[in-house]
Amino acid sequence: MEMFTMIMLLLVAILLSNMINHFIPFIPVPLIQIALGGIVALLPLGMDIPLEPELFFILFIAPLLFNDGKNVPRKALWKLREPILFLALGLVFVTVFVIGYVIHWLIPTLPLPAAFALAAILSPTDVVAVGAMSGRVKMPKDIMHLLEGEGLMNDASGLVAFKFAVAATVTGYFSLTDATLSFLGIAIGGFAGGAVIAFLIIRFRVLIRRFGMEDVTVHMLLQILTPFVIYLVIEHFHLSGILGVVAGGIVHAIERDREESPTVRLRIVSKSTWTVILYVLNGLVFILLGLQVPAIAQTIFEDINYNNGQVLMYILIITLALFAMRFLWVYLSWSAGWKLNKSSFKPSWRGIGLVTVSGVRGAVTLAGTFSIPFTLADGNPFPERSLIIFIAAGVILLSLLIASIFLPLIAEKDEKQPTENANYVKERKAFVKVCRAAIDELNSSTNEGNEEEVVVLRSQYKQLINDAYIDQTQKNSFRYQKSLNQVWLTGLQAEKEYLEQQLKNPDADKEAIKLSLTHTKRMELALTAKLGHRLVMMWVTFKRLVFRFLGAFSSKAVKRARKERKLKRRLATLKMESSRAAVDKIRESMTAENRDASMAVIKEYHALISKLVSRKGRNQSVMDALSHDAIQAERDKVQEMYEQKSISFDMAQRLRQNITMRELLIAEDNETH
Repeated sequence: MEMFTMIMLLLVAILLSNMINHFIPFIPVPLIQIALGGIVALLPLGMDIPLEPELFFILFIAPLLFNDGKNVPRKALWKLREPILFLALGLVFVTVFVIGYVIHWLIPTLPLPAAFALAAILSPTDVVAVGAMSGRVKMPKDIMHLLEGEGLMNDASGLVAFKFAVAATVTGYFSLTDATLSFLGIAIGGFAGGAVIAFLIIRFRVLIRRFGMEDVTVHMLLQILTPFVIYLVIEHFHLSGILGVVAGGIVHAIERDREESPTVRLRIVSKSTWTVILYVLNGLVFILLGLQVPAIAQTIFEDINYNNGQVLMYILIITLALFAMRFLWVYLSWSAGWKLNKSSFKPSWRGIGLVTVSGVRGAVTLAGTFSIPFTLADGNPFPERSLIIFIAAGVILLSLLIASIFLPLIAEKDEKQPTENANYVKERKAFVKVCRAAIDELNSSTNEGNEEEVVVLRSQYKQLINDAYIDQTQKNSFRYQKSLNQVWLTGLQAEKEYLEQQLKNPDADKEAIKLSLTHTKRMELALTAKLGHRLVMMWVTFKRLVFRFLGAFSSKAVKRARKERKLKRRLATLKMESSRAAVDKIRESMTAENRDASMAVIKEYHALISKLVSRKGRNQSVMDALSHDAIQAERDKVQEMYEQKSISFDMAQRLRQNITMRELLIAEDNETH
């Protein structure tokens, strides 16, 4: 039960991290997840999740790198093979040598082989963290492909160098010739072995399909097991399991491209399944990293042998040295390559800066440090093991923080900012796509029992699309939007005044009036305070679910349903009266500047009044369900466009506000039925 509780808590932390990132997108998800992991570790829950390096590599790194290998743009990587090799191999070994001596100079109590071990485990960049960081900024495709290729290969080179350095520290013996030959054998053997195993698994899948086994579940399970099988088999022969799973992913990508008769259903299920798996694994990597930080920090801060300020200074100096080493290597290698071969990667200061700052360290680094043995061959403790782990954790956090700050500053910005009207036209086009997504959802939900309701809702969305095309011709579009919001606020204020005036009447239906006032205030909140409205709506939705659940088991449920129907009729009457008051107030406040916006809002009020007058022949519960699905399809489309960077954050927020306003109007209409 304790294990189940821990897993649930970690999954909740992943969900919470993405919710927090939705409200504060300028903070990268990895940093949020590390912080949440640290908070979970500090809670008095008695939870202890030790980081087992071997289990971590097979459970997290293997499937993540397998997926990266499967989706990597092979032609782009082949084109960039020289700079990728310079970064993934050359930079790693230069970092081990140079930064190793820097660490030994900073910390004389750390033997040189142990300093080399720390430098080696700090050399690999984290491809998962790089992907999360680059998602927030506009990165040139060549730079992104270069970073992806580096991330796929330098884990293996860094870990091999780390193992040799640790072995040299433990045994006191090191041979450069043996190390070089072993590295080549481990790397080449791991890559070739992974490719062979992947090919055999693919042939096995083809064979069972020829025997008529087209079960999607069986084939999906084979896909999921593939990276684990490859990693375990390759590591069993003391080769590079990391390069093995990368090679396996690439072989699967080639097979996918050449497959003549792919199973459509399998591809759909595969994509959906891997999306969920990767979402969870990516989150767990950083949550688990955050879980280790408090214990690591406590070990150092409570040890009287360490000066806390001095240890923090070690982290700062080593991190800056790593970035400086990376900058010099990228600058010198690119410049030399360009001078020797004009067709190679052309250097630019922005590109060099992006590659430098993107050199963030991650979970592979921390997991590697935890694999350091506690004792040497002679039985003595491994020198400064706790300090090595603490410095590695500090460098990871600091490199993530530096990248989150400087990447947006260095990343390419649009030289030509679109005009205000051009931005508005882009937003209107996005709004049309959102409406079409809702129509597609309605079409897919059509059946014999809801055809009439689908027709009604579809026609409403088509009208919204028509209105959007008309709105594109207006001038000063953002000013128009601001004016439209102001007119809505005027109408809502008039509704509130009318309802408050009715509340003073001793014979008035106070229950219905108070409910109408509450809904009007919610709509006003939606226009003025976005976060406050979201919190209110979450609370209201939760309350409704609780009351409906409890009501289903109540003996008074039938009587309550009758009472609610009578209340809805009274609410409908009140809404018609308050809407007419709002229309009168808007007409009084109409000027030449806000005439178009005023007429648009008046049109909405008239449409609502007409709907309230004639609402017969439709199944309201069916309408509610269809409307909910369509609204959700709208929100999903907005999120998709935002993640694909086709719309800005501000534009996404305005589209969401538009959806919220229409959702509130639908909810109010439902409450008056």
